[in-house]
Amino acid sequence: MRKFGIVILSFVLFATAASAQKHTLDKIAAVVGNSIVLQSDIELKYATYLAQGNPPNPDIKCQILQQFLTQKLLAAQAVIDSVDVKDDEVDADIDRRMRGMIQRAGGQDRLEQFLGRSVIQYKDEIRPDIKESLIAQKMQQKITTDINTTPQDVKKFFNAIPKDSLPTFNKEVEVGEIVFNPKLNYQEKEAYRQKAEELLKRVKNGEDMGVLARLYSQDPGSAAEGGDLGFNDRSSYVKEFSSWAFKLKAGEISPVFETDFGFHFLQVIERRGEQVHVRHILIIPATTQASLDRAKAKADSVYALMKENKNVPFSTVASLYSDNKDTKYNGGMMLNAENVETRTTFIPLDRLDPQVALVIDTMKVGSISKPQLFTDQAGKKSYKILYLKSSTSPHKANLAQDYPKIKEYATNDKINRTISKWFEQKRKETFIKIDPQYQSCPSLKGWASPTTISAEVKP
Repeated sequence: MRKFGIVILSFVLFATAASAQKHTLDKIAAVVGNSIVLQSDIELKYATYLAQGNPPNPDIKCQILQQFLTQKLLAAQAVIDSVDVKDDEVDADIDRRMRGMIQRAGGQDRLEQFLGRSVIQYKDEIRPDIKESLIAQKMQQKITTDINTTPQDVKKFFNAIPKDSLPTFNKEVEVGEIVFNPKLNYQEKEAYRQKAEELLKRVKNGEDMGVLARLYSQDPGSAAEGGDLGFNDRSSYVKEFSSWAFKLKAGEISPVFETDFGFHFLQVIERRGEQVHVRHILIIPATTQASLDRAKAKADSVYALMKENKNVPFSTVASLYSDNKDTKYNGGMMLNAENVETRTTFIPLDRLDPQVALVIDTMKVGSISKPQLFTDQAGKKSYKILYLKSSTSPHKANLAQDYPKIKEYATNDKINRTISKWFEQKRKETFIKIDPQYQSCPSLKGWASPTTISAEVKP
């Protein structure tokens, strides 16, 4: 998904907003065509801003109102263009947001106490806003979907930048990897399978699966919520998990099955079209020293093979031996996580995993490293062979070295100008009235229809 210059404020609502709303004397803050924005809507969003740990700043309310105005315009156009979102999409988005809120609150009970209402009631209250937000986002995508940036556009954009304003890029590297994950044999995994089987038996004997998930599941993203994963589509899960999730009927429980994450069993709670609501329990087998030794032996063997056959491309070896599915089909090359859409392999050195950067710092371009043991943020260990494909020194931007980044800047500039032009035209065509309290906001200059300026909006 593209990054747009005009961002629609996401509807992540926090509980403090509920209490703030009670003390707000409501009125109409703005009228956009046939829609209105209430002062309580703005206060709700401002309370969210404060709940995120930001310092008090009343000027933020101007930006909040601008976000509401842009959303209302986009949603109105969406009706004309028949742009809509499915109920399944809305449900999935609400569930995703609620899981985050529950996790931050420290559990559903604490969140409900914080909200002063049940999660079910709260989800019903925010559903219209979430739906309008998603429709507006989809409409914004439609406006810019046909934008294409040609090489001529990139060159024109770059040449228009004053020479003294050209950005400076830090040192960047292209790094490949061949990953060797420790793999447990049948005997090493059997104890963990049995633990999952015992928990499944307890559920079938009547124990509450949610309680058992909180106590024993090792999925950090769902254990605290009783294993609840909310509504998701097939693409959200690995193949084995998806197969069971969409095979079972509501209320049914799967047998224990294995994925790359460990041993699971799941229960289908509800199915809505191509969305399914499930909960699960995950048991993760612990890495053994024997499995690490086997991974190292394989890594050493592949390294020796590469040293003996230097004409074999690194990409070929990665595709044959690497256990990292995210890089093995990309020639083993790591992608810049901050620019996934452009699929650029150039990564600023300061954005590289510090463990990788430490090894790369001593390597020459074109060389490979001996197998090294790495530990990721989750504590998972693996051996890696690294390849330094290229390295650039800090430099002023130029088309020869930085074409992908400059193209991204040029594309974003074209998107911003397209969106701005669209809003400018729609503001002229749409009746917009803004309460005097907000008419002095710099960000709202030019938004109100000429005949409504200085006119007070009454509820």
